[in-house]
Amino acid sequence: MTTTNDQVIVVGAGVSGLTTALCLTDAGRSVRVLAAAPPRETTSMVPGALWGPCFAEPVERTLAWTERSLADFRALAAEPSSGVRMAPAVSVGALPPGSALPPQVRLIPELREARPEELPAGYASGFRALMVAVDMPRYLDFLTGRLAAAGVAIEVRRVASFGELGGEAAAVVNCAGLGARELAADAELGPDFGQEVVLSNPGLETVFIDLTPGTESTIFVPHPDRVVCGGVSRPGRWDTTPDPEVTEAILERCRAAEPRLRDAEVLDVLTGLRPSRPAVRVEAEDVDGLRVVHNYGHGAHGVSLSWGCARDAARLAG
Repeated sequence: MTTTNDQVIVVGAGVSGLTTALCLTDAGRSVRVLAAAPPRETTSMVPGALWGPCFAEPVERTLAWTERSLADFRALAAEPSSGVRMAPAVSVGALPPGSALPPQVRLIPELREARPEELPAGYASGFRALMVAVDMPRYLDFLTGRLAAAGVAIEVRRVASFGELGGEAAAVVNCAGLGARELAADAELGPDFGQEVVLSNPGLETVFIDLTPGTESTIFVPHPDRVVCGGVSRPGRWDTTPDPEVTEAILERCRAAEPRLRDAEVLDVLTGLRPSRPAVRVEAEDVDGLRVVHNYGHGAHGVSLSWGCARDAARLAG
């Protein structure tokens, strides 16, 4: 029978929580997942999503976490049910041709300067590459299924304090996302509102990214039955109500970049609050005799950092 001496509780069932739970089960640990909401009701359902370079602090660690995640996603792309694929991508803006690429960018597979005929109309320069595209509903179901096969169920239970778990586990991994603001008493953690528009897919396969800096971006990520278009960043906003003006602006920008989206049906508008922090937090501490490992504050990079951070968090759980 499992005892608290060898059990680890993961708090949170977004992409970070599920991935961490899998790393723990793969290491032979007995795991429970407690979450305020099931995976399909978390912020992880909202993004496109892409693996991509991460420039967040602490830079050396986020670079290593991103590189580790890329290796795991490339392996997952070979599994048809995972919702992960290596997708052709075109990016424009930010980096002029011939620019020296920072280490984070050089991680991108098959990155090269684009030929003129490979660029959308109206753009003079850009890059082509392979990117990891993750269909989040399918991917979260895939991770949940892998946990179920390992005997791990997700328990919908809001955890108010680590103290209430002291008699239930040897260690707790805090993957509560924005919920860690209260759970870990972390005033540095705050919301970053995001909004995406989901369209039917008129036959697109190539990811488009405009890297021009700003709070509003132009990006669309095609999946087999839909295209996720974005996006915006509104730091400090807690309200998750969709903004019709933001929806129209996203549609206008994405349809200008890809005319085939003009006749695509609007299927949904998704919003969420990214858990943002000056630095990603992956570290262990003692809380009243209980080993607590924190894995949160990934902001917009939750997918990109997920496997790297999860592997470190699982190791720190002891």
